[in-house]
Amino acid sequence: MKVKICGLKTTSDVDNCVISGADFIGLVFFEKSPRHLHLKQAEILSKHYAEHYSSSKIKKVALCVNPTNISLSHIIKAAQPDFLQLHGSESPSRIEEIKQKYGLPIIKAIRVKSKLDIAESQQYYTLVDWLLFDAAASSNELPGGNGRAFNWSLLEEFSCTIPWMLAGGLNPNNVADAIQQTSPDGVDVSSGVDLLPGKKDPMLISAFVQSAKMR
Repeated sequence: MKVKICGLKTTSDVDNCVISGADFIGLVFFEKSPRHLHLKQAEILSKHYAEHYSSSKIKKVALCVNPTNISLSHIIKAAQPDFLQLHGSESPSRIEEIKQKYGLPIIKAIRVKSKLDIAESQQYYTLVDWLLFDAAASSNELPGGNGRAFNWSLLEEFSCTIPWMLAGGLNPNNVADAIQQTSPDGVDVSSGVDLLPGKKDPMLISAFVQSAKMR
């Protein structure tokens, strides 16, 4: 079971994720989010990672929402990510353009309201390296990181040709049940391990990873 901890803001967050055994760390580049990183902050985290954990298997993920090529170029230069996570309404053609231009593996977030959203994820199978199913946001919410789950039963019989993650409302107390119900290849958490919005709790990070990897 792969575990992604998203919304890191400090070098201590990076340390705690590595120590806890996470597989992916997510850096958010979306100005409306309390977890948004400025480019200088991203450079600091990337440098810290390179100095201390360059030989580890943990992967850095840059989360973007409908990014332009200019913003992507700045983000990639600052964060040096291993993956791009596209969490907006990026079309298949836009994703193909991004992948060809930057050559990075891509995680595509799918906002789930119904079975139709899950079925429509098929259009990304040949374009991305991971899918990530998250709760659809309401008009006044952020695209992700809202701490709200969707109906996991929608994914009970789901299978696809590429690996996929479950996200949305996960925390140390429910992640094991979520995994048992949906059988994903990975799980993603952000607000579920926050002490406050944008402030990670090392004990919750550790508990989440342990609960997820016990399955």
